Amino acid sequence: MTDHNALLDRYLAQHCAPTLLGAKSASLVSVPQVEFPALDRQIEEYNRRYAECGLVFRRLCRCRSRVLLMAYRPALLRQEVTVPRTVQMLAKAGYAPGLSLEQLLDRLEQRFAEGGEFPHEIGLFLGYPPEDVEAFVLTGGKGCKLCGYWKVYHDVEAAKARFASFDACRNCLCRVLETGMSISQLLCAA
Repeated sequence: MTDHNALLDRYLAQHCAPTLLGAKSASLVSVPQVEFPALDRQIEEYNRRYAECGLVFRRLCRCRSRVLLMAYRPALLRQEVTVPRTVQMLAKAGYAPGLSLEQLLDRLEQRFAEGGEFPHEIGLFLGYPPEDVEAFVLTGGKGCKLCGYWKVYHDVEAAKARFASFDACRNCLCRVLETGMSISQLLCAA
């Protein structure tokens, strides 16, 4: 019998560790539906379990075979989406000014549901520097100076430092899981 929580913990450790450990406002993970037949229930359970840790999990979209899951820290994300340049860029992408964080995320989810072009403004929700998100959109992803957690067009040294920090989070969390400890045991014990 598959332990679906242990499996989801492994996916989260690999793809969302910086957010789980508080170094990043939000992260995404794409999980195969076949491995998580009761994912919506798991998300509800994780939201109850991690509420006191300041973490929220949300399904952004579901396709035939995969689910795109967002892990985020509302307090951090709220700060990032209220930065004037980010507000301006989101408005340009069709997000009405003055929306709450939940309303912004509802709109992001709606953008996925509409299909068509991938909503590249998602980088703003993932804590990517607005200038890099803007350059990515303008260039179609070409001509970056560095490719890591995102495509970097401007401050390469700052991005390298953040990438190293994110890698350290992932390595740490994966090592903890290898000892048999769960993410819940780690975060709720802190």
